[in-house]
Amino acid sequence: MLSAADIDRALTRIAHEILESNKGPENLVLLGIPRRGYPLAQRLAAKLAGIEPGFDPEASTGQLDVTMYRDDLRRSTSRTPAPTRLPARGVDGAVVVLVDDVLFSGRTIRAALDALSDIGRPDVVRLGVLVDRGHRELPIRADFVGKNLPTSTAERVQVRLTEIDGPDGTGESAEDGVSIFDRADEPGDAR
Repeated sequence: MLSAADIDRALTRIAHEILESNKGPENLVLLGIPRRGYPLAQRLAAKLAGIEPGFDPEASTGQLDVTMYRDDLRRSTSRTPAPTRLPARGVDGAVVVLVDDVLFSGRTIRAALDALSDIGRPDVVRLGVLVDRGHRELPIRADFVGKNLPTSTAERVQVRLTEIDGPDGTGESAEDGVSIFDRADEPGDAR
């Protein structure tokens, strides 16, 4: 559905939309949701720095683990928590953009909002996703969307990123991309 070039173009557009809605890079923090949200947040931060030289990607990008805030812990297999890495700038008084790869039911984002409220009080929280596939179970909407991919509930979306999905786990030689599969033909790590 999306090639590496499509993903890059979508992230460039999202970066411009973030800057436009925020009226510049002031007080901007990007928090990626593990696994693929964090590398997407890093890529967005690099694009923001390319557009606005005053934006510091290192001080304004972090990772927000939501594992212990999920409402499906009792039903699903155990998940290994990822570290939460707060940006040096912090989140209090910031405009926080939560970044994830796929928006589906909205439950991961609800967990992210709970986790975020435990670490600080941002002025504004926005949501940026690479793919919005619909099927919301909660009243959550993305502010910045790379691609709307209407899917059926029998389908799964797989996002591949070089930083996560290399053949040996190092991210080397993996091609970025987004694919849709039937659940019966589902590869690992698809949603």
